[in-house]
Amino acid sequence: MVCVSSAREKFPRLGLKPSLTRLTASSVPASLKAETTRPVTIPGSAYVLFFSISVIGCLADLISKQATFAWLGLPSANSTWWLVEGYVGIQTAVNRGALFGIGQGLTAVFATLSIGAGIGILVWLFRYRAADDRLLVIALGSVMAGIAGNLYDRLGFWHTADTPAEFCYGVRDWILLQWPPDYTWPNFNIADSMLVCGAGLLIWHSLTQPPTTSADRVQTADTN
Repeated sequence: MVCVSSAREKFPRLGLKPSLTRLTASSVPASLKAETTRPVTIPGSAYVLFFSISVIGCLADLISKQATFAWLGLPSANSTWWLVEGYVGIQTAVNRGALFGIGQGLTAVFATLSIGAGIGILVWLFRYRAADDRLLVIALGSVMAGIAGNLYDRLGFWHTADTPAEFCYGVRDWILLQWPPDYTWPNFNIADSMLVCGAGLLIWHSLTQPPTTSADRVQTADTN
């Protein structure tokens, strides 16, 4: 509480009005008081949503790859099973590079980048409060699922001692799309699909969502 009554008594010619002599806490806007006095916590639903998408997406990728490779075998003993003859099929492939086969043989580099990206997502969500935005939680949960599914393969957890060296530490792909006679899309898996969907949602978010303010974060925490 700031009192200026003594100044009014000493300098009467200044014409200080009684209504201006005291500044109290009641004159501070409620939004500012809430922002400065209330702790802002990330809602528990954000944790549940993020880890549910991440875990379920990763498990779907790993189970589908395991089942497909157990059924059709490695690419060297490969056969294609068509869902739509000539267009959509199931065919095993192993990619030791990145998207579209870029950087073949650099699995250690891509594994390191994947770990760094995963840590960055967690920091962005729960340290810098991206988790306050539900669309970001869904997008980053999808990206994390894709990172985890492909990282599992790049770390070599899927192959055995009998696996040919040319396939070791590669990412297992099995979805085949082509448009005959000339175009065939590189084989991919569910993890790749999760990565693409997550990236698409991030682009959509950047184009459509306004920046989140501190007051918005307080309101979000209160409603959750």
